[in-house]
Parts: sequence; C-alpha cells; structure tokens
Amino acid sequence: MQTAAVRASGFAAAGIRRPVGYTPRRGSGLTSYERVLVRAGLGPVAGIDEAGRGACAGPLVVAAVALDRWRGDSGAGGAELADSKALTAPAREAAYQQITQLALAWHVVVISSADIDRYGLHVCNIAGMRRALAGLAASPGYALTDGFPVPGLAVPALAMWKGDQVAACVAAASIVAKVTRDRLMRTLHAQYPEYGFARHKGYSTVGHMAALAQYGPSAVHRRSFVNVSRLDGPVSLSRELADGSPAHVPFAVRGDGHDGLIVEVVAGFGPSKEGT
Repeated sequence: MQTAAVRASGFAAAGIRRPVGYTPRRGSGLTSYERVLVRAGLGPVAGIDEAGRGACAGPLVVAAVALDRWRGDSGAGGAELADSKALTAPAREAAYQQITQLALAWHVVVISSADIDRYGLHVCNIAGMRRALAGLAASPGYALTDGFPVPGLAVPALAMWKGDQVAACVAAASIVAKVTRDRLMRTLHAQYPEYGFARHKGYSTVGHMAALAQYGPSAVHRRSFVNVSRLDGPVSLSRELADGSPAHVPFAVRGDGHDGLIVEVVAGFGPSKEGT
C-alpha cells in the first residue's frame, strides 16, 4: 500500500498538482467539516441548533452561528466549544460571550409555547431554523444542522448526527441557543416561582411534575404536551405539510432584554434585524 509521502512524490514527479482533500480527517478537531467545506468554496459555514425542544414549558430557542477563521480548537477567541449540555453553566456563559463578540454572524429565534401549541413543535422547529439562517448578516455558503434535515433552507445543508459534538459552528449555535433559553427561563422563574423554572428550565423533572400537579399549567406551559394537557384538556394543532413544514408561519420582532435581537413567532411578519 502506498504511503501518503510516496503518493505525493509521484504526483510531483508527474507534474500533477495533488488533489485537494475534501474528506474530514479524524482527530482534526471540531473544525474539520468547516475546513473541508471552505476548501471546496462553500464558506462561510453556518451551524444551526435549538434548545428546549423536549421541555414542557417555556419557549423553543433556535440559533444560527457563522464562525470566521478558527482561532484554535479551544474555541472562538480561546473560549471552550462543545455540546452546550456538556459544559458547565459558567463555561457556557464564557463561550457565549466570546461567540457573540467574535462570530462572523449570529441570529436567534425564540418561539413561544403558545405558538408551539398552535403550529406544532416540529413545524416551529423547522420554521425557526429557516428563519435563524435567513437572519444572519453574513451570507453562508453551506449550513450544518444538528440531528435532522431541514427542508427549505436557502443554501445547501447537511444534517449531522450529534452535530454539536463534531462541528464547531453547530456547537457554537448550541451554546447560543442554550444560554439564551436559560436566561429566559430564569426570567420566567421570577414570574412563576412556584414551578422552579430556574432549576429545571421547563423540563419534566420530578420536582417540576409535582409542582404542575399541585398548581396546574401556567401560561407558559405547552398544552400540546401530554403531561400538561392531561391536567388542562386537549389542544388541537394545525396540520403540517408533507415535508413537515408549515405553509406560512408568521414572525415578528420584539425586544426581550437579551443581549441580541429576539425573533418570536406571532401574528404577522415583522422587519428582521441582526443581533449585536
């Protein structure tokens, strides 16, 4: 079997340029996919991820992040990048600050529990990913999504299994979405302290389910979830299209006290601005 050195010398002897490698290499860190795509002329690469899909209370938050040239495998500007769930809360906050300051572009979409009930979780997730990508100030050449394909994106895209563990831009989007949602849930905790949102962030923990049984659903609980609807009656959902996406899901912009723009699913389309 020829070694890489032998093959390279053979190309040189024949006067042939060695072909550019378009295969991600093992052990090359979180940036391997982005590097390959940029070499292929498909940069910048944007990552898209969400937070709160499995929670039974609070919003679904979707983020898109396009990173510029990588500044080392320890993260953007030295911050640690990894799946947001694998980082401690202080590490996520530090990474969030670095990402939002140094990323080529980033955009956040927040979808309320009421709209999740109205349109369906998957419909809102798909629509949120489309909108997050469309909201980027930079025009990406390619998108990487975590978990499942997203139809209707404006650029070519690849769905990656556990994308937030293997691609830097998806990990960055995961962190931005998670930190944004955690902050929102702490705000909701101040409004509904009896549920303990600051602790469990709306997920179905034993303590949360005990509070839900005692106090009943709040205005921010997802009544389309079985463990909520059985305490509050059924909720009808709109139909999805054949590809699982909505024909028309309206968005509008609102302020939220967050460090960047928040876009929420409400009645009617609003202007799109970029987070700072």
